[in-house]
Amino acid sequence: MKTLIESAISGKSTLLVEQIAKKEYIAPKLILEKIAQGKLVIPANNTRKLEKPCGIGRLMSVKINANLGTSPDESDAKNELKKLKTAIQFGADTVMDLSIAGNIRKNQKLLIDHCSVPLGTVPLYEIALSAKKLRGSIYNLTKNDFLDVLTEQAKTGVDFFTIHSGITKKTLKTLEQHPRFMGIVSRGGAITADWIKQTNKENPFYEYFDDVIEICKKYDVTLSLGDGLRPGTIIDATDKPQIAELKLLGKLAKQAQAKGVQVMIEGPGHIPIDQIPRNIALQKKYCDGAPFYVLGPLVTDIGMGYDHITAAIGSGIAAASGADFICFVTPAEHIKLPNIEDIKQGVIASRIAAHSGDLARGNKQAWEKDRLMSLARKKRDWETQISMAMDPELIRASRKASQPKVSDACTMCGEFCSMKLMDG
Repeated sequence: MKTLIESAISGKSTLLVEQIAKKEYIAPKLILEKIAQGKLVIPANNTRKLEKPCGIGRLMSVKINANLGTSPDESDAKNELKKLKTAIQFGADTVMDLSIAGNIRKNQKLLIDHCSVPLGTVPLYEIALSAKKLRGSIYNLTKNDFLDVLTEQAKTGVDFFTIHSGITKKTLKTLEQHPRFMGIVSRGGAITADWIKQTNKENPFYEYFDDVIEICKKYDVTLSLGDGLRPGTIIDATDKPQIAELKLLGKLAKQAQAKGVQVMIEGPGHIPIDQIPRNIALQKKYCDGAPFYVLGPLVTDIGMGYDHITAAIGSGIAAASGADFICFVTPAEHIKLPNIEDIKQGVIASRIAAHSGDLARGNKQAWEKDRLMSLARKKRDWETQISMAMDPELIRASRKASQPKVSDACTMCGEFCSMKLMDG
C-alpha cells in the first residue's frame, strides 16, 4: 500500500486528498503537489477511517491541536473522554494523548474509538511508564523496547507521533557549551537527555531513525519531530541549542520524506513577540518549508493563570508569519492538569489566534466569515451573531441575562446604538 506522499509523487489523488480539497476550496492537484514537496501533511493512520481529517501546511487554513492525557494525580479515562468531546466541540482540528499514568494503551484505544479527528501521541511516555515493569529501570531498555511501543501504538490507530529525535549527544554538547537559564523544559526532551546521560548511549530515536521511518511508513503515521530543546523562558529564546536542534530536525525530515513518510516540525516555546517572525523564517529555511507546529509561542513568562491569552498573542503572530499548526495552551499551563473548562478556554483562544492568522494570510474563507459577522452586527441580527460566535451558548446566556431595554441593541448604548442611529 502506498503512503500519501508516494501517491502524491505519482500524481494519484486519494479520498483523503479529495476531502481536504473540498473542505479548503483548493484544487486536489495543488494539494498533491505540496504533499509531494513535504510542505503539507494529512495525518491519517491507514488502519482507520477519519470522520474529520485535516490538512496542515502550505495552502491550508491554520489548524489547532488540543492536548489531553492522564497524570499520576488524575488518571480517570472517562474524564479524558469528556475532555476529548469538549475539545472537538469547540473546534480542535486534532488532539494529542499525553498520558503518563494508568493503562496508557487501553486509554489510547478508548480515545481513538471516540475520536473523529486525527490523534497524536508521544510514544516515549508509554516507554518510560512501562520501563520499570519491563526492565526495572528505563536505563535498561533495549532498542526493541523503544520500537515495539511505536509499532503497537501505530497498530492501535495513532495518526501522528511526536518523536524527540533531535536530542542527541551532539546537540546536548551544544547545550553544555551554551548553558541556559532554564535548561530543558520539554518532558520528552528531559527524559531523553537523562537517558543519554545515564547510559552514555545515543538516543534510540535518533540512532534507529530508519527503523522509526519504516514503522511510520507501514501505517502511514505522520512524524512530528519534537523540539526537545525548545526555550521554556523568553530568556533562552532563539539560542544556539534551539537552533542546533532545529537544523538537525530539518535533516531528519528530509530523510523521512524521501522514504515516503509525512513530517511536521515542532517549535517553541517561550519567545518574545519581536523574535517570532525570525523563528518561523529559520524553521522554513532549515526544514525546507515543512509544516511548522508551534506551542504558543508564549510571549512573556508572567501570564500564569492566563497563559491561554499569552499563547494566543504569540500564536496569532506566528500564524501570520507562516506557522501552520498551533498547539493550544490552557489557563492551567504551568499550574496543573487542565480540567474541562480549561480545555474549552484553550481551544477557543487558539481558534481566535488561528483565525487571525488566516486573515493575515489572505484566507478567503476566513475573510468571508468576518464579513458575514459584520453584516449581522450592522443589521443587529443577534441570532446570526450568536450562531457564528466561538461559544454561542455563552453569548446567548449573556444577552439574556443583560435584559436589554432596546430589543435589537445591547445594554452598552441602548437607543444610542451607532448602528441603529446610522440606519436612520
